[in-house]
Amino acid sequence: MRSAPTILHLDMDAFFAAAEQAAKPSLRGKPVVVGGLGPRGVVATASYEARRFGVHSAMPMAQARRLAPNAAYLVPRFSFYRSISEQVMRLLGALSPLVEPLSLDEAFVDLEAGGAARDAASARAVGERLRADIAAVTGLTGSVGLAASKMIAKVASERAKPDGLVLIEPGTERALLGPLSVRTIPGVGPATGEHLRRAGITTCAELVEAGEDELVRLLGRAQGVSLHRMALGHDDRPVVAERDMKSVSVEDTFDTDLHDRLRIRLEVERLADRCVRRLRSSGHSGRTIVLKVRRYDFSTLTRSETLRGPTDDPVVVREAAARLLEGVDTTGGVRLLGVGVSGLADWTQEDLFAQAAGLIAGVAPGPGQDAATGTDTGRPAEPAGPSGAAPDVLSGPGGAAVRQWSPGQDVRHAEHGPGWVQGSGVGRVTVRFEVPRGEIGRVRTFRVDDPGLTPSEPLPLVAPPDPADPMMPPEDQSSSPATEPKERSGTDGSGAADSSIP
Repeated sequence: MRSAPTILHLDMDAFFAAAEQAAKPSLRGKPVVVGGLGPRGVVATASYEARRFGVHSAMPMAQARRLAPNAAYLVPRFSFYRSISEQVMRLLGALSPLVEPLSLDEAFVDLEAGGAARDAASARAVGERLRADIAAVTGLTGSVGLAASKMIAKVASERAKPDGLVLIEPGTERALLGPLSVRTIPGVGPATGEHLRRAGITTCAELVEAGEDELVRLLGRAQGVSLHRMALGHDDRPVVAERDMKSVSVEDTFDTDLHDRLRIRLEVERLADRCVRRLRSSGHSGRTIVLKVRRYDFSTLTRSETLRGPTDDPVVVREAAARLLEGVDTTGGVRLLGVGVSGLADWTQEDLFAQAAGLIAGVAPGPGQDAATGTDTGRPAEPAGPSGAAPDVLSGPGGAAVRQWSPGQDVRHAEHGPGWVQGSGVGRVTVRFEVPRGEIGRVRTFRVDDPGLTPSEPLPLVAPPDPADPMMPPEDQSSSPATEPKERSGTDGSGAADSSIP
């Protein structure tokens, strides 16, 4: 254990929702919920205003709508969130070479490694300066925890929320942890927590009282010894600058169960193509193809096939996923499908099973709103299009193409300029025309196929400095490479919705 609180944990406050409020002046101070907007969608992030109604992350979106019917419900814009995250990670990288991103909005920093802090006073000063820099660069707020270990730093940042800083002095860890739930300790999930509860252990103090021998008997040697040490406040885990990606996966939850076998196969192929796009964007290939199927009764099946060499060929991945599907009974209906690739490598091997060599130049995105998925090592899926939420092209009366727009999506109108979709339905789309840090904009309604309305790139929250400005300090004219953080679990469910935002 360290003798000084030089491990920093940063957690951005209600990140997705706060970013949307900053980008959309009309949503300032109002409840905002970001997530999958379909009947089976879940909440990715709720603003603090929405949390007052009881809305929280991972809650079914239908339940959130009942609790806060007047909130703004928006689809995620992951490309937008990532751009903000990269700015924040650059600030962290300036403090230390050891930055461990946990998600787009969360990271550990070893302040000793960079020489930024050696004691409590200097660590606090660094934390306060970081919070101020984040506000200046992004317009958002983050909470900072400082401690001598990663576990306690994370506890401190939770106590600092929102928009605060808490420093835990070394030597006080055991007293701090005592009354807290056993779930505070890393590695204690719902199953382990329930197992301990049945044994009469619900707090960290009770873990200590139970003793190492009893915990080993209950949980096995490795976990029992580890939990007892952490309950005493002993956490020697280092801040790790880079963690190897173990897998890449995508999945979709459907609004209604799929029964048609052909439709199920087409969805699997579409997911395989999305998975390959993400695989390539990460610079990897993989040997093991994984199919995930959640049936109507919530039973979940996974099947896998290992190829003779790593590939990033969409044809190979599609065909492997289709073969895996053949061995799965979908009678009764399917509510979720997923395709993943593991056994990652940074090289590819020509696969003898490929049936269309050379047909790899690009994979067209499939129809439908992409759902964000969540694993600790994967990245949430992103909808196609420049703003991260391109309109779906659906078949209307007589086979005519009809565009569908999603609430929160960035758009631009040839006459009215940039704006965002408030809602759509019955052939109309409502757009509010406003820009970040501007005034509340006007609302106008158009036909969904209005030729003047197009998807657009998200506007930055803070205008970039002008290099030609003589008043700009020299240090503002340079930038360091962005850190690519890992993303947390996102939404579940399709995102196209026809409700408007008040």
